[in-house]
Amino acid sequence: MFSDTHPLGTAYASLDDTTFVPLFRAACFCGRVRYEVSAEPVDAKLCHCKACQTLHGAPMQWAALFHKQHVRFTAGTDLLRFYYSDRDLIARVLPCKVSCSHCGTLIADEGRRMWLAFPALFDFGQPATIPQSFKPTCHIFYGQRVIDIDDDLPKWLGHKHHSARC
Repeated sequence: MFSDTHPLGTAYASLDDTTFVPLFRAACFCGRVRYEVSAEPVDAKLCHCKACQTLHGAPMQWAALFHKQHVRFTAGTDLLRFYYSDRDLIARVLPCKVSCSHCGTLIADEGRRMWLAFPALFDFGQPATIPQSFKPTCHIFYGQRVIDIDDDLPKWLGHKHHSARC
């Protein structure tokens, strides 16, 4: 684990953890921030909330969720920039958005216990073969959508299992 002086604290795996076996690798656009994960995602979702639409400049955000202990950074932790959107603060107040301060790539949403990774940043080979575990299981905040999505996934007005379904 990281030391208490590391920018991300002790919640994440460390580079010297010999039991950590990377399954997937991800990087920002410029490649200066890199990390790997040692487990399949716990879940994957498409979020349609207004904050995600605005911050990503897209109609929705695709995220794969990992427990923090299955994530370790291999480069660029000194370039991480944190944004707490609830109070418009450039600060690591959880939950927050994480980006690369060099190229500006949004890297993930950091929760209190979870790392919500953006699958588009993962190297799935060429041509990309998205593992089944990264495929979305539902839409969340679908009531705020800007486009209708015609698929068979459950659509929730808010969070999965904590709101009504559309």
